[in-house]
Amino acid sequence: MDDISTDSLLIVLAVLICLSAFFSGTETAMMSLNRYRLRHLSQQGHKGASRAEQLLERPDRLIGLILIGNNIVNLAAASLATIVCQRWFGAWGPAVATGALTFIVLIFAEVTPKTLAALYPEKLAYPNSLVLRPLMTLFYPLVWLVNSISNALLSIVGVRPLHGDGDDLSADELRSVLNEASAMIPRRHREMLVSILDLEKVTVEDVMVPRNELYAIDINDDFKTMMKQLTHSPHSKVLLYRGNIDDVVGFLHLSDLLRLMTRDQEVSDKATLLREVREIYYVPEGTPLNVQLLKFQRAKERLGLVVDEYGDIQGLVSLEDILEEIVGDFTTGLQPAVSDEINRNEDGSFDVDASINIRDMNREMNWKFPTDGPKTLNGLVVETLEEIPAVHTRLTIGDYQIEVLEANESVVTTVRVIQLK
Repeated sequence: MDDISTDSLLIVLAVLICLSAFFSGTETAMMSLNRYRLRHLSQQGHKGASRAEQLLERPDRLIGLILIGNNIVNLAAASLATIVCQRWFGAWGPAVATGALTFIVLIFAEVTPKTLAALYPEKLAYPNSLVLRPLMTLFYPLVWLVNSISNALLSIVGVRPLHGDGDDLSADELRSVLNEASAMIPRRHREMLVSILDLEKVTVEDVMVPRNELYAIDINDDFKTMMKQLTHSPHSKVLLYRGNIDDVVGFLHLSDLLRLMTRDQEVSDKATLLREVREIYYVPEGTPLNVQLLKFQRAKERLGLVVDEYGDIQGLVSLEDILEEIVGDFTTGLQPAVSDEINRNEDGSFDVDASINIRDMNREMNWKFPTDGPKTLNGLVVETLEEIPAVHTRLTIGDYQIEVLEANESVVTTVRVIQLK
């Protein structure tokens, strides 16, 4: 290259450094792309995203191509820098070339383009894929050879490059993605999506109306008493039982009762009434809400009685209870609103009905009482103390101090909660 001017060599050297920056930045940009956004844009017909997605189908080939290109230009740049520096510094040329080129490549061909690519991957990856596609075709034999050797070495240590973990997300990873998507998804929608994911962690016992709070009518009562209870029912479906709540007869829809009264002017006896009773749909305790939601859909049911392994009734769960876990409380329901069971005092403490469901209380007050044990606050207090406490007994659970305000021989009825932190 003695007949080529130094100025020409410097121009070629500058071009090679730019090419090195191109390959370095492109590598970082392609590997930094959000694969889910990339897939979405590709499905929407974005040409740059489609090219990038095709290249990323075989990341081993893409990396091989980029590194081949980067090494070629870097070696060529090193050779030219050595020639130029020998002309300028004589015997010291190689040493000067090594130091100077290392600094220049590090700043202008590595750190700067890679930082830029990490910050704006789409702006670099999509247009740069226009260059990578023909380069992949041009250098394919060399890329195939390099990848074959590399993959063979990886297989020796038990790594299979073509069978990586992929882009599948677990439920916990998807939950993290949703929590971090605050700028893209409204908070209320994000909470609903996370609640859907959490359904598998919640069982029917967590949301059911407990046995002792069921509104039910004993068919052994006299007919007038039954009719009075039915006409004053706060619910559109009433549970009927015979003598004991475990001996259930079925549900009576008040719409059926109204139809009878409209047709016959009045319902004269129990037999007429009982002919309108519908069969019970039973739900095993421990059923996750996501499973029960599908079962309600397939069975075309909206209500079910939760039973334990012995067939004893534990409570009642409705489709509305499950939907409230996703969208929050409705204006009406089988249970009173949580706020009716919690009263704020002037000193910042709260008087709470101890029969409250802990999950409902946590959601309403943004508290963090444990939910992996007892379902009610009364149950949590009793389990913690291992006895029915006396009035004014105090205990600390997590970041909360609890004082028993009212209790009887079998249950804690009212407590005062003070948040310590």
